[in-house]
Amino acid sequence: MASSRDMETCKSEHMQVDIDQKNSFQDKIVRSQWVLNAPEPPSPLHVVADSVKKTISRVRKRFSSMADQSCTTLLLSVLQGIFPILGWGRSYTVAKFRKDFLAGLTIASLCIPQSIGYATLAHLDPEYGLYTSVVPPLIYAVMGTSREIAIGPVAVVSLLLSSMVQKLVDPTTNPLAYTKLILLATLFAGIFQTAFGFFRLGFLVDFLSHAAIVGFVAGAAIVIGLQQLKGLLGITHFTTKTDIISVMKAVWESFHDPWNPRNFILGCSFLVFILTTRILGKKKKKLFWLASISPLVSIIVSTLVVYLTQADKDGVKIVKHVKGGLNPSSIHQLDFNNPYVGEVAKIGLVVAIVALTESVSVGRSFASIKGYQLEGNREMVSIGLTNIIGSFTSCYVATGSFSRTAVNYAAGCETLVSNIVMAITVLISLQFLTKLLYYTPTAIIASIILSALPGLIDINEAYKIWKVDKLDFLACFGAFFGVLFASVEIGLIVAVTISFAKIVIISIRPGIETLGKLPGTDLFCDVYQYPMAAQIPGVVIIRIKSALLCFANANFVRERIVKWVTQEESKGDMKHSRSTINLIIIDTSNLVNIDTSGIASLEELHKSLSSHGKQLAIANPRWQVIHKLKVSNFITKISDRVFLTVEEAIGYKTEC
Repeated sequence: MASSRDMETCKSEHMQVDIDQKNSFQDKIVRSQWVLNAPEPPSPLHVVADSVKKTISRVRKRFSSMADQSCTTLLLSVLQGIFPILGWGRSYTVAKFRKDFLAGLTIASLCIPQSIGYATLAHLDPEYGLYTSVVPPLIYAVMGTSREIAIGPVAVVSLLLSSMVQKLVDPTTNPLAYTKLILLATLFAGIFQTAFGFFRLGFLVDFLSHAAIVGFVAGAAIVIGLQQLKGLLGITHFTTKTDIISVMKAVWESFHDPWNPRNFILGCSFLVFILTTRILGKKKKKLFWLASISPLVSIIVSTLVVYLTQADKDGVKIVKHVKGGLNPSSIHQLDFNNPYVGEVAKIGLVVAIVALTESVSVGRSFASIKGYQLEGNREMVSIGLTNIIGSFTSCYVATGSFSRTAVNYAAGCETLVSNIVMAITVLISLQFLTKLLYYTPTAIIASIILSALPGLIDINEAYKIWKVDKLDFLACFGAFFGVLFASVEIGLIVAVTISFAKIVIISIRPGIETLGKLPGTDLFCDVYQYPMAAQIPGVVIIRIKSALLCFANANFVRERIVKWVTQEESKGDMKHSRSTINLIIIDTSNLVNIDTSGIASLEELHKSLSSHGKQLAIANPRWQVIHKLKVSNFITKISDRVFLTVEEAIGYKTEC
């Protein structure tokens, strides 16, 4: 009697298990239908129309809110959107001004000698560097969004401009025509920068990857340093080329001519002084001002030494005449009938991208430190308008300077008023102090530029790029040696080409990974990344490491999957055990979209597997992917073997 009760209990338990299994199977079918019966995704036309509707709705809301405002409030709101200074200026205090005033004087002491040096680097008269440190900072102060950035001429842009424009006009034989082309390139750069921001084309700046910028800036720094050998050694005749071979050849040839060692001794002495103050400033943060004023002190002291000793009569090269006064108008110098206007526009585009890349990256770096968001598109518009107006007032391309911005931040600036203070200080110098620069040695200008270069060469960052991504390092390497051994523009082209090649390679040769189940979890992970992941007998689970299965990579993916399945079967044969692989599951969780070539490759894969008695299943497809597979009838061809998860796809094989 007891045995009959046990048999009945056992039967009831078996029946309960069968019911649970049936319920589980039914649940999986229901979840599979969730995937198959998903609504149609919005068409591209619908997406565009929806975006337009949202934009119109936002504009209507803005205008409706404006309608309730008075004319004065409305005008103030519009002006505040164009000129952010009207917003933060209302809460400006005397305490903030005190900090901004000291910061402005500090960066002015660094800006004046650097501006003269960078103008010389751009093959312009020294006053053009000072002009560029007056109007652009004032314009940016009322339109810019960064609180710490210091606007003015920078080394890399100065080199880039001179290296490209001097191929059109020689600055030594025809300086006036050369200056006109520089101003025209500045106007074009400003127009392009404004257009990038206005039409939200900031992504164009991202074509220069971080790795490419690191290599490009490091190469440019070395080229700039080599160019300063002319001033440091007092060489009269020097090459206009920027590659290292031409420069070293020019230096070698100059040694055969008589030269005056006084230039070299004077320049190196003050270079050591500037670098020493910089080291002290880094070791003791409170002495940061030493590094800021040391270039200006070097100019004052060296000028006095030359004047009192009359060293210029003994062969020491001096700056001589520096034109003073307010920025003169340069509108009449913008010649659009110039035969080189097309080439200058191309130069303006390249310079616009490089200048924006530097300025936006500097602004974002310090904005993140201060804990506020920098609006990239508005920043591009403000920099662009700064350069457009600058081209009308004898300024060449201005952008955010990392060295001066770092000094501005360290000096405790609160707002862009520090830029206004700096600009006014430079303006006073232009008005009253330029005559004192007559006896300034050119070797000192060279030493000031050389002292700024170590900060541009980031060896630690290059090593980090090498450790993280070898293809990124190749772009960094290409940009560096392209600038060093060819030209600045060749270095840029090499860097962008390698970056694009990396994207193409990743797109056309995406990775394929075999998945296994992690013990004690429901997770399926790469068996090579997680060796403890167990593969399911009779099942091969494959995940495509690409967001798009398209004409560029479809055949490659199909061939890789077939090869993988063949290898798995051959492993079984080598172990003298018959292969039992009869289900191949493709995890499409990474796949965002698929085109007709991708669908055709899946159909070919299905035919190939079916001919060998194997089944194909799809797990976790995205919205666009499942929609296109349904429309193409691929789902019907694989007998609706589409599942919400890999786990359920495996369960289908077990229950079948």
